[in-house]
Amino acid sequence: MYSGQSIAITGAGGGIGRAIAEKFIKQGAKVAISDIDTDLVKKTADEIGAVGFSCDVTDEQAIIDFIKGAEAANGPIDVFVANAGVGFPDQPGGHAAGGSNESWETSWQIHVMSSVYASRALLPGWIRRGQGRFVIVASAAGLLAQIFSGSYTATKHAAVAFAEYLAMMHKDDGLKVHCVCPQYVKTNMTKGMEVVKDGPDIHLEASDVADSLFAAMEADKFLVLPHPVIAEYQQAKLADIDRYIASMAYRKKITDSGHIPGVKET
Repeated sequence: MYSGQSIAITGAGGGIGRAIAEKFIKQGAKVAISDIDTDLVKKTADEIGAVGFSCDVTDEQAIIDFIKGAEAANGPIDVFVANAGVGFPDQPGGHAAGGSNESWETSWQIHVMSSVYASRALLPGWIRRGQGRFVIVASAAGLLAQIFSGSYTATKHAAVAFAEYLAMMHKDDGLKVHCVCPQYVKTNMTKGMEVVKDGPDIHLEASDVADSLFAAMEADKFLVLPHPVIAEYQQAKLADIDRYIASMAYRKKITDSGHIPGVKET
C-alpha cells in the first residue's frame, strides 16, 4: 500500500517513531526520520535503511528544513508523522501549576506547535495534489488525563484537538488525518515506571503501536487506540465527569508514581 511513497517522521531515533519507520520501510516506502539527538538518528537511520536528519521540532525553520531534506531525498511527502514528544513531571510535592514555565512552553512547542509548523509547510502542496496523510502521535492523556504532569496532559489534549481540526477542515481536500492515543508503551518516556505485563492496561511494545496505526490507516479511522480499553474509559468520563475526577483523585492519593519521568524527547 505504501510502496514507493515518501514518509517523514519526527522523534524517530527510537521508540514509537522508529517502530513506525521500520513498518513503512518493510512495505517498501522511502522513509526520512528526524530526532533532536543527532548521533542517535544517524545510527538509527543506518540500521533501518532510512535517511536521517537532526531536527529540533520547537524550531519552525528546522521542521521546514527537515521537510525539504526529506523531499530532496525521497520526493514529495505522502505521509508525515508528528511523533516527537516530551514529558515533564510536576514539581515533587508541589501543586498542579507547579511546573516551570520552561517545561510548559517546551511541551506546548513539541506537542502542538511542531504539528502546526509541519502542516503549515505541507498543506499547500497536499491541497494542490488532492491528497496527503498527517499522523499525530498524541496520548491517552489527550483523551483522559495524566496525573502528576499538568503540562503533558494539557498539551496532549491540545494535540488531539488540533488533529481533529485538521481532519474536519481538510477532509474535502483529500487529507487523511490519524490521531494515535496509546496508554503506556515501553519506551524511554516510561523508563522507571512499574511495567504492567497483563490486562487491558498492559505496557505495549512500540511495534504494537505501529501495528495499530497501520490498521487504522487501512480502515481510514481517525482515532487510533492501541489500548482499546481507552474507549471505555473515555465513555465513562463523558458519562459522569464528577465520578471520573473523583476516581483520578483517589488514584493520585494511593500511588507514589504514575507520572512521566524524565525530559527526554522520544
